[in-house]
Order: sequence, then structure tokens, then C-alpha cells
Amino acid sequence: MTKEGKLIIFSAPSGAGKTTIVHHLLSKIPDLEFSISATTRKSRGDEVNGKDYYFISKEEFLHRIAKKQFVEFEEVYSGTFYGTLRTEIERIWKDGKTVIFDIDVEGGLHLKRKYEEQALAIFVQPPSLEVLKERLTGRGTDSKEKLAERFIKAEKELNYAPQFDIILKNYDLETACKEAEDLVSAFISQS
Repeated sequence: MTKEGKLIIFSAPSGAGKTTIVHHLLSKIPDLEFSISATTRKSRGDEVNGKDYYFISKEEFLHRIAKKQFVEFEEVYSGTFYGTLRTEIERIWKDGKTVIFDIDVEGGLHLKRKYEEQALAIFVQPPSLEVLKERLTGRGTDSKEKLAERFIKAEKELNYAPQFDIILKNYDLETACKEAEDLVSAFISQS
């Protein structure tokens, strides 16, 4: 039986900066280890299977749902699933580390409800919906249809912010990274 540890959950609408903040924290706090999510979407750019995500087929994903291998999962976009494998959390705790998540808003809330006091749930809030739209469009990785889907989802997700432990405003990335570092370090050091 693996000794349970702590979890740090970063959630936000796509484009709010959560991934950049999580990468910053991983480079600064050695006690953290990234929880690699499973997904049915195709890899983008230079994403690596087993490092950025576990890329699996929809059939495999559904099979793992049936076998209750996920602590949480969502159909984030139509036909595209994301989830956290139970074995991933156990692997990190076994190494004596704190799990850090870069996860969609509903998945983040699900984890927070499941792990309660063991988890610190942080919502990364963008300066505005307009800025978020500019960031997503500027990425150049999504079709117009996919962008429209992301914008609709982002508007909905911003309403969930008050359900998180902390709302971290990402108006200036350097400031947000420093604030995140302080929050996470304080949470990890609590007994």
C-alpha cells in the first residue's frame, strides 16, 4: 500500500497560462512531480507520449474507464477524453513526491472533491476573455471550429473559479509564477 501524499491542482481555461506556470514550478520545486494525463487526442507539435500525455485510443480509454482505472476523467471536447490514471498518482507518491496537475477545470474540481484536505486547487485566471482569445488564436494550433469550441468552454469555465481554494490572477506571467511558487511551497511544507 502506497503512503498517500499531497496534490497540487492547477486548472484554468485553455490559454490562461497554467501549463507555463506548472513548468516553472517543476523547475523550481524539486518535491513536485507532474501527473501525466491520458488523452484520446492526437499529439500536438513536439509532445511526447509518456512525458506530456499518455496518448491512447478512444477504445482503450473507454476500456480503462470500465475497469475503474481513472481517479477522474472527462470528455473535455466532443469525442476527446482526458483523465488521470490511479497508477500515475500512486507512482509519484511512492517516490515520496507531491503530485502536480495541469488539468481542465471540471477535472480539477473532481480531484479537489475526492482528495479534499490533501489537495490545493488553484484556478489560473486570465486578465480577460479577450486576452484569452488572443492567446489561443496566436498559438496557431487549432482550426476555427476548435477555437470557437474553446472560447465557449472558456466562458463557462471562468464561472467555476470561486469553487477553487485560490484564484491566481495571471495578468503578468512573472508575478503569477512567483505567487504560485510561494503558495505551493507553503502548502507542501504544512504537515
